[in-house]
Order: sequence, then C-alpha cells, then structure tokens
Amino acid sequence: MFFPVPSAPMVGRDAELQRLLDAFAHAAQGESGAMLVAGEAGIGKTRLLREFEGRVGAKARVVTGWCVDYGATPAAYGPLPGILRVLISAIGESERVVPGLDILPLLLPELGETPPGLRETTSPERLREAIATVIETAAELSPLVLLIEDLHWADEATLSTLTFLLRVVTHSRVLFVLSCRTDEVHRGGPVSSFLAGAERARVLERLTISRLDPEATRQLLQGLGRTHDDAALLRMQERAEGVPFFIEELAGCASAPMPDTLRDLLLARFDGMSDEAKRVTRFVSGGESGISHALLAPLAHLSDEALDDAVREAVAAGFLVVRDREGYGFRHALLREAVHDDLLPGERARLHRAIAEALDASATPDERERMHAALAFHWHLANDHRRALIAAVGAMEQSKQSYAFATAARFGELALELWDQVPDAPEAAGRDRVTLLLRLGSILRNAGDGERALTVVDLALDEIDPVNGDGTTYVRLLRDKAYYLGNLGRPGAIDLLVDALAVLTERVHDDRLHASVLNSLASRYMVAGRSHEGLMAADKAFAFAERCGSLREMSVARNLRGGCLAHLGELDRAFVDYADAYEYARGDDNGMLRYRVNFSDLMIVLGRYREAIDVAQAGIVRSRELGVERTTGAIMTQNMAEPLLELGEIDRVEALVAHDLVIPTLPVFRIYTTKTRIRALAWRGHVDEGEALLREWRPRFAAAARIDRQVWYYDLESAIALEIARGDWLAAWAIVQSMLDDDGPVLGNRRRVMLDAAWVITALRASGVDVAANVAALDAAWQAIPEALRGDRWSRILEALLVPGASALDEAIALSASDEVPAVFRVITRLERARMLVADGDRAAATATLVEAEVLAEGLAHVRLTADVQELAARAGLGGGDLPHDPDLTGREAQVLDLLIEGLSNRQIGERLFISAKTVSVHVSAILRKLGVTTRTEAAVAAARRGAD
Repeated sequence: MFFPVPSAPMVGRDAELQRLLDAFAHAAQGESGAMLVAGEAGIGKTRLLREFEGRVGAKARVVTGWCVDYGATPAAYGPLPGILRVLISAIGESERVVPGLDILPLLLPELGETPPGLRETTSPERLREAIATVIETAAELSPLVLLIEDLHWADEATLSTLTFLLRVVTHSRVLFVLSCRTDEVHRGGPVSSFLAGAERARVLERLTISRLDPEATRQLLQGLGRTHDDAALLRMQERAEGVPFFIEELAGCASAPMPDTLRDLLLARFDGMSDEAKRVTRFVSGGESGISHALLAPLAHLSDEALDDAVREAVAAGFLVVRDREGYGFRHALLREAVHDDLLPGERARLHRAIAEALDASATPDERERMHAALAFHWHLANDHRRALIAAVGAMEQSKQSYAFATAARFGELALELWDQVPDAPEAAGRDRVTLLLRLGSILRNAGDGERALTVVDLALDEIDPVNGDGTTYVRLLRDKAYYLGNLGRPGAIDLLVDALAVLTERVHDDRLHASVLNSLASRYMVAGRSHEGLMAADKAFAFAERCGSLREMSVARNLRGGCLAHLGELDRAFVDYADAYEYARGDDNGMLRYRVNFSDLMIVLGRYREAIDVAQAGIVRSRELGVERTTGAIMTQNMAEPLLELGEIDRVEALVAHDLVIPTLPVFRIYTTKTRIRALAWRGHVDEGEALLREWRPRFAAAARIDRQVWYYDLESAIALEIARGDWLAAWAIVQSMLDDDGPVLGNRRRVMLDAAWVITALRASGVDVAANVAALDAAWQAIPEALRGDRWSRILEALLVPGASALDEAIALSASDEVPAVFRVITRLERARMLVADGDRAAATATLVEAEVLAEGLAHVRLTADVQELAARAGLGGGDLPHDPDLTGREAQVLDLLIEGLSNRQIGERLFISAKTVSVHVSAILRKLGVTTRTEAAVAAARRGAD
C-alpha cells in the first residue's frame, strides 16, 4: 500500500520530533545511535522524517535509502548501494583514502572491476566491514544521518548488514533512522526477527507513531485549508481514526461517501484473498464494532478448521484483528466501510437480516432488551422498517437512560426517518410523532446539537394545534424552544416563556410544569442582567414547586434567586439561598448540577477561586458520569478554567481548553470557553492568534451579548487582554471607557474588568500620560458598586494602584499573595512599587523588588508582565550584577535555593513561588549540577560555604 507524503503542516508530532532531535544531538557528539520510527501505513512516518531532515539538514549530511517492494524476491542490499554512492562521493571530494574499497564493486559496479579472485574468496563479513568503514570515514567529515525507509520490505542481506552496523558503528557521529510499517511486519519473518534482536540488544530504540487525537485532527484540517464544525469533526475522527493520510483523503467529505481512489487502495489486498477469507471478512463488516466468534461461526457456513484458516488469512492480510479473544473486528474503520460498501444491495440486505435473525434467535428476553441498538442497525439495513422502528425507539430510550445522549440522538433520528415508512408507526413506537419529537429535541440538546434540537422542536410546534391540541405538550414545546434558543445565543426565549405562562394560566393546571417554566424565565432574566424581574419569577417558581413538592424545582428557584441577589450586592441573602438550593438538590443530579454551575460562577465573580475550582471540578466529574459533558460539563469546564487562569496555572488552563474544544457543545458554551482561550493566548503573548480568534467569534459574541449580559463582559475582557498583551495601553483604556459609559444592566463581572483597568492606569502613568481623569472615572465607578461586592482585598489593591504610596503598595503586595486575588497582581503591585523606588533613587530596594517581580512573572509564564519588568530594569540601569546571588545560578534558581535551604519541599517551594512542583524539580536538578553536589542537603551546605567565602 503506497501513501504519498502529506502536504499539510505536521501536527501532533512534537514529542516524536524532539526524540529524534535528541538522538541526533547525542550522535553528533560521537555517540552513535539508531531509532526505529514505527507505525501503521499512512500514520505520518515519512512526514515526520522530512520534518526531522529539515531541522538537521544544515548540521549533518542526511542520506536516504529505500527498501522497495519487489514481491517475493527483493533485490539484495536494497537501500545500501544508493547510500554508499553518496558517501563515497563525499569522501572522494575530501581526497581521503578508505581502506577496503576494493570489495565494494560487488555492490557498486561503477567503481570498477573486482580484483581477480576476490569475488570467490571474499566473505559477507568483509563486505560489511567495508560498508562500516565508508560510513565511519564519512562521519569524520560531518555528522551523518542515514535514513532507511520502508524496512518492512527489506531483504535478508540488508537486515544482516544492519545487524552488523548497529553493533559495530558505535563511536562515530552517525544516527541510523529506520522507518517501518508495523502492519506489514509478519510474526516470525526476517524483519520481525531483526527488530526483536536489535531491540533486545538495545542497539535500536523504537519510536512508535500513534494516531492523532481530535485536536490534532482539527489542526491538520486547518492546515489543509478545511474547516469543520464540531459534528463534522467528530464524524471525521470516527472515520479516519486519527490516521493522517485518511484525514487528508477525507478532508473535503467528512460525511460523504469514500472517494473511489481511496476505496480502491484499501481493497487492493482484499481482492487477492481466498473466497473463504473474503466471505468471512464480508460477514464481519456487517457489525459496526465487530462480531463475536459465536455469531460468525453459524453465519459463515464453514467447518471449524476452514473458518480458522479464513480468519487467519484475513488477519495476515491486515483486514481483521482478534478482539477480546472472543470475536473479530477490522483493523481500521475505513477498511470496514470499504468492504461493506463493496457489497451489492441484495447481499447487504441478506447479510444484515441473517445477523439480526441470529441475534434475535440466540438472545434471552433480558439480552434482547439490551441489544436494541444492534437490532435497529441490522433491521434497518435489512429494509425491515417496522422492526427497525421498534428497535430504534428502544435503543433511543436505552441510550438515554445510560446517559449516552449522542447515541440516543442517532437512534431517535433513525426512528424519525422510518416513521413515514411504517403504516402503524404510533403503535409500533408506543407514542405519537409529536411526543417523539419532544423527546428527541431534549436528547439532541444534551448531545450538544442545539441546531438540530431547535429544528426538531419547530417541527413539533408545526404539527400541534396551539388552541385545541394538548396544552401540556404545547407548553413543554414552548419551554424547550426557549431553552434551545438561549443555548444558541439567540433572542426570543423570554417571549416564548411568557406565552407558555399564559397557556398554563388559561388551560393547564400543572404546578410542576408551571414552576419549570417560571424557573426558565427567571434564568433568562438573570443572564440578561434583569435581576429584579428574575427575583420575582424565581419567587413565583418556588411557590408552585413547594405546592407540588418538587424539590428539584425548589432547588432551581432558590439557586436562581441567589444569583440575582448576588449581582444586586445582597450577598448574605444570596448565600442563604444557595445553601437552601444545595439541600433541596441532594439526591437529584439535575438540580445539583444546576447548583454547581451557578455557584461556581458566583465564586469566580467574587474572586474565591479555589472554591470555584472545587465546586466546578466535582461538577465536571459528575457531568461525565451522566453523559452531559457536552452541555453542563462544558460550562463547568469554563468555570474551572477561568479561576485556574486567575491563579496563574496557565498549563492546566490550556489543557482544559484544548480538551473542551474537541467536544461538540452548544454555541453559547463555546463562547464561554473561547473567551478563556483568547485570554490564555494573550497571556502567552500570542496576540495575532488571539486577535484572529476574537475577530472570528465577535459576531457570535455580539449576538449572544444581546440576551446574555455576561457575554458582553467576556467580549470586553478578551479585547482588553489582547491590548494589554500588545502593550497598547491607550487602546485598552478606550475599551474600559466604553464599559464605564455604557448604561446597560450591571453584573458583578464588572469588578474584575475594573481591576484590570487599574493595571492599565499604572502603565499609562509610567509612560507619562496624565491619568487624573482616568483615576477619577474608575474610582467613581468602583464606589458605585455595592459595598459587599467590592471586597476588602480588591478595594485596597485598586486604591493603591490608582493613588500609589509606599505603605499602600506594600500592603497591596502582601494582599496579592492571597488566592482570592488574580495572580498577575503579585507582579503588577511589585512593578508599581519598583517604579516608586526607582524614582526615589533606592536602587537596592528597587532591584530586590524587581527580582521578585521577574521570578513571579516568569513563574506565571506571563509574557507582557515579564517584558514590563525587564524593560523597567533596563531603563533604570538595574541588572543581574546588582543581585546578591551565586553568579552560576539564574535568578529563579537562586530563589529556589534560598527556599531549599529553609528545608521546604518541592511542593512548598512551588506554592511560595507560584510555580508547579515539576518546574521546581527542574530547577533543583540544575542547582545540584551547578553546585557539583548530589543531594539537597549537600546543596544547602555548599551554598552556605559560598556565602561565607
């Protein structure tokens, strides 16, 4: 099977590339090495090697040889002659004499005639010795990288020569890099034996190339100039399974039929198999996730021995794999797709009918209840529409009960597709069509597909009579549509809920449904910033919920009222409501998740970041268990990522955001995560990338902000973060001023933006701008915030930055150490204090303060803050020479050493310096090396002696 070199940028291979580069670095120092780059066909081995070649090409001579598939009789020494020609040419240009060249005409006739009698008297060992000599001589001229590609096609002469070279060429500047398709290496064959021996002797290090994860798949598609929505990306991942070649081939058709060229390529070896092996392979293609041996045996109509032989042949051909020792599946999803699509329509229908009948006949009643999904799949492809509809509805309900919402949605849509093809569909499905649509809409929403959910609920509303139809169903449809519109960041939800309340008042007497609709209305008022209206709706919802005894709706009502009270500054009452909400939600997952979403969000607004993380983290775990990771879990991820960012844990933030981006979710939840992603990019100094992302998302921000006031603040935060990262403080203030001038609803989110505004003012003042008007405007806005929302720490830090004084800034520095203050202010307060010390001429104190600020900024990996600290030091003429540290240690290492001497653990040092324990470990290792000691105690003693000297 031949795969061309990918044309897109390489993605997802940074670690593998670094291992190759590290191996080259060792080889360049005279420590010869060998790496095996192994992986299945199309996984990107050649692409990785081309990238590696590009990195080392200027430092080494890179020579490539290929093993070629010549069938049963491969050419002897396949890749070696080409490599030797290049090396001998380079040696010849240097006019060096290489002993033993007289034997090489055996491989390279162009070198001249072989001396008389030499051909008859020489041995393979002498030829290998000559090859080794050429390689070692060439390596004296420059470091050498020998790439031998497609080792799986290597002949035995090549393998025996490589065995010799890997053991003999050990102290030269040579790196051997071999590439091999693991799916082409047969157990017990010569290549398999060579690899086993080389790895056992530790002369060859294996580097296995794995399939790409969903985020790398997304990056590869972007590199190809393709963009896919979340659903298309998920489908692409399911079909291509992370194999780069397949991703490239399917880039333009994530859900379309497989291209003919790819199908022909995949089926090339299938055509060469025996009829029995083909028959077995076709039967296995009938199962989406494989087929058990017990089921396959009666279907194949082969003797036990013939079935075993057929399966072995299909496995050897690279089509099937044995799974869990009980059944068989395809090595790759696209192979199954190719074989299955190659069936004729009649063959396909008969195959699936046979499987469905066999499953149905062999299952007990309990087992049959658990196999709705399999039966729906097979009956559908067997064209038995009624049985498929019954099984599809059963599979939808079964999947929903196990929280597999994406699977439930797939079967619900199949049931909808089959509905018109079954004359007695309501009887077969056990419900009418509108009820099915209502159910399916909720499932789609929980699966993260808000657009489809909205389409389905609109379809149901078109089919129900709003006046004479079932009032309860009609109200539920209006409520659900309002919910889906809110999830999509679109207007109209409040009007729909008001209409639903009118129907409830006039025609429907259902207290629980009344409470649910009022809670939905209170939620929409709360996010819109209409807190007083939200309070009234929540109180009414609680009354209805209490009357019918619905603890869930009582919890949600108190939860929402607490949120509205908090944004109005009535925190004491808000906390009482949240405590009640928690108690009412005990034992109810839906109510508890709603509580965790809103309470963790309030903790972020109040700056209680550790509490927010604890609440959100528990919610994430439960969301995954309940299968709502794409919806509630996505909000909870944001509610964990945001406080982590405020605490300066940027690595964890990036990991969380990267994970969230590959999970399909609802648009408004993706907006939340995108805000944090933009702030993280600004933090790292990737301004252009952050601005491009904000431009892409700004229309969605603007649309959602009309109904979700929180999103309006998110837009401001993102834009300000980017301007700060760029160092355009005037532009940053202009955005702050737009917030101060706005007369829209005010939420508690405003206070965090104002804290950044104080940072902007310090930078403007430092650049010579008259900030008196800015200070007055910001101070007035801050004083207008309800007193309970200002917070003692934040107020005193903001005041110290607006009107800086020595004692106020010293207090602000101390206060900034709290986890309830954004971590960047540990640096910002010190930076402002250092400016004052420089102005006062106290160079020693300024230097010490800047050292602390730089260590903190670097520990946070905050690019703008690090640059600002270094800029002030340079402008004031302060540098490392002023520091009382060991000249061999960096500033950060000196800080770590001081704390190490105190006897602190890595974790404690990390907490003190606001860096990870892993980073501390790296610094400790460097300190031990530089001080020439092996233990922490010895380091402390050595440091004390140096101090005494």
